Order: sequence, then C-alpha cells, then structure tokens
Amino acid sequence: MIRRVDLRGRVAAGEVSDLQAEVNALVPRAVFDVEKALDVVRPICLDVRHRGLEAIREYGEKFDHVRVEDIRVPAEALKTALEELDPEVRSAFEESIRRVREVSQDELTADIASEPAPGGRVTQRFVPVQRVGLYVPGGRAPLASSVLMNVVPAQVAGVPSLAVASPPQKEFGGLPHPTVLAVCALLGIEEVYAMGGAQAIAGFAYGFDGCKKVNLITGPGNIYVVAAKRFLLGEVGIDSEAGPTEIAVLADDTADAKHVAADLISQAEHDPMAASVLVTPSEALAVAVEAELPVQVAKTKHQDRVTEALNGQQSAVVLVDDLEQGTAVVDAYAAEHLEIQTADAEERAGLITNAGAIFVGSWSPVSLGDYCAGSNHVLPTAGCACHSSGLSVRSFLKAVHVINYSRDALQAVAGHVVTLAHAEDLPAHGAAVSVRFPGER
Repeated sequence: MIRRVDLRGRVAAGEVSDLQAEVNALVPRAVFDVEKALDVVRPICLDVRHRGLEAIREYGEKFDHVRVEDIRVPAEALKTALEELDPEVRSAFEESIRRVREVSQDELTADIASEPAPGGRVTQRFVPVQRVGLYVPGGRAPLASSVLMNVVPAQVAGVPSLAVASPPQKEFGGLPHPTVLAVCALLGIEEVYAMGGAQAIAGFAYGFDGCKKVNLITGPGNIYVVAAKRFLLGEVGIDSEAGPTEIAVLADDTADAKHVAADLISQAEHDPMAASVLVTPSEALAVAVEAELPVQVAKTKHQDRVTEALNGQQSAVVLVDDLEQGTAVVDAYAAEHLEIQTADAEERAGLITNAGAIFVGSWSPVSLGDYCAGSNHVLPTAGCACHSSGLSVRSFLKAVHVINYSRDALQAVAGHVVTLAHAEDLPAHGAAVSVRFPGER
C-alpha cells in the first residue's frame, strides 16, 4: 500500500543543505506544475480584469456548474446558516476560534523604538494591511475551519476590511457551503462572495462592481488558485503558494503503530496528491505500520482517495540508520506538518529548523492542529518551510520605520552620510544633508 525507501548507509546525517537534493530525489513530492497551470489562469485573470463581475459569473457557471447572478451572499443567508448550524458543531467551532484567537493575541508585536545615537530615534511600527481577501476552498471537503484560520489572525491584527470568497455550490442554490457561511457569521464577517477558482483571486486582486480591490490575498486552494496567486503577485500581496498537504512522522520503536498509521491516513484523506511519509530507524515499527495501514484504510470513508495518496510517489516509509540521520532527513524534507513520536520528542523537536508546524509526542496529532490546538493550519508546503512561515498575525501586519532625528543628531553623522553618498557616486544624496549645515564641511 505504501512504498519503502531504505536510506540506511546511503544518506549520512549532516548539513541539511547537503541532504536536500538527495532527499527530494528519493522522496519526491507529487507533481504540482504551477507553471503549466499559469497558461490556464492567465486569460481568466485578464478577462476578469477587463469584464469584471460578468466574467466571474461566466467562469463560475463553467467550472462550478451553477449560474450565480448576485455573487454577494445576502445577510439573511449568513444568518440562516448560523441559526441552522448543528449546536455541537457550533460549540466546537467556538472553542477552536477561542484558542486560535488566544494564540494570535500573544503573537501581536509591540512597536519597537531604538536610539542609535543621542537625539536620533528609529521606531518600527506594525500596522495592519487595510483590506484583505480570504479564500476558502470548496472542493472535496467544505473547509470551514479555513475560515477561522484566516479570519481570526486578521481580526487580531486589526485589519479593518475583510472579504471572504468560497466557490458556489450547486446543491445549495449557488451559495457557498452552509458551514462556511455559518462560520463567517459566527466571526462577524458580512462581506462574503460565492466565487471560486482563479476568477475569485482575480476578482479580489482587480476589484469589480460591488467589491473593492484588496491589498492581500490569503488562504489555500487548488492548483489554479495557486497559479492565479502567482500571476497576480505584485498586483496584490499573497500569503504563499500552498500545494498538496503533507505529513512527515519521525518515530522510533516507542511509537504506537496504530497512532502513526492513523496520522498518515488523516492527511492522505485530503487529496490523492497528499504526501504521507514515515521516517524511522525501527524496522519493527515500519513493518507494524505497513501492516496497520490497510486495516485502517478499509474502515475509512474516503478509502479510494487515501489509497491513491499512499500509493503515490510522494508517500513512503523511510528507513534510516538512527534518529540523528532521521532528524537530518526530516529537516531536509521540510514538511508542512512534522510529527515527532520518539522517546526524546521534545528535545528532538528543538533540533528542527525546517517545518511548517511541529507536533511533539504521541498526543499531539496533526488533526489537533487542523482544528483545535490554537495554532494555524495554513502552512508552507513542498519544502517551502525552509524559507517561509505559516499564516499568523504577522502575515497581516506591515512594518514601517519611523525616523526622527534632531539637528544635533543629524549633524553628528552628516560627515558619514556625505562620505558614503560620494562613494556611491550619488552626490545629491550628500547635498541633501550638507545643505542643512551651510559653512560646514
């Protein structure tokens, strides 16, 4: 059901940079060709730029198979969705919101004031992006949890204008999934649009009749959403180019094979291209997990999807010489989700520098982070955790330096400014300082 890759004696523990190419070759990701998808989304985005709302309607009808005349979701529909939300589901969402909000509050950064010289002050102010478009997928599963993962940190950051887009659903009369609408209502989001795919990203980026242009677009989506974000980067800011989800589990012989198998299956449930990777020095654990997978897959609802993901080139049981080598391998792999189920899990987690999120010990499964840990589940994929972070309050804040120097403070450094300006052959830069001190060299 899942292939085995034996790295014992083949990949030495050491610098991550030395391992990345070899690990990527031996444990490749699923094919996710954003460049090819750009050819598809480019004309869609440009059409939305020129024809606006009518183009969005037409693409919605073509791709989502439903014609929506008024893509702005009525306030009554949001209210009704919340009223009809199962009380148990509502309670679970409220607890998730509470936890994410508490963690987000702790992430807020105060302004930082520095005084590099007497009378010279530089303050770094953190200000929220003014308007953000939040995308919520509506494909195989209604990812209503993505609403709160996007909205809550944006609200905590102080973003004054938030709009949500989610694909129209034919079975719900052209509205987004009712659970998505209910969570929007629960969070007080009133501006919600029934639009999906590249046309939604373009609609937010360019604006259209009834919807003002946004400054930043966040949220996961399929390859066409990702390609549209890449195409429109510069027109707007984006959070990331998120690809198929992935989990890596670093485990030793203290791990429970049933837990490990369940965690691998949980992420494979997302998408046939999802990656599920176990890295272990324990052949006994590898054998036990390989035996447990088909047993649990047979009992799960989406077994076809899970089976395809586990059988794909992107999933594997990886045998390593020891935990030191295993740690180097998972650090080089830079997984979106990394679980560490070892006897020294907490200490070993401190050795990891490349992961979207790290789940420590047997009682911190990825599913917890997907919903109720308080962390954010919008995370970098495809190895991008080596240079990028997951969504957080900081994603919605801009840092602005405010420079305030007195006359004496400027005079004290004026000679250096003039010298450096002439060194770069930019004498007018120097003159802009020296003109303030006539008669002085």
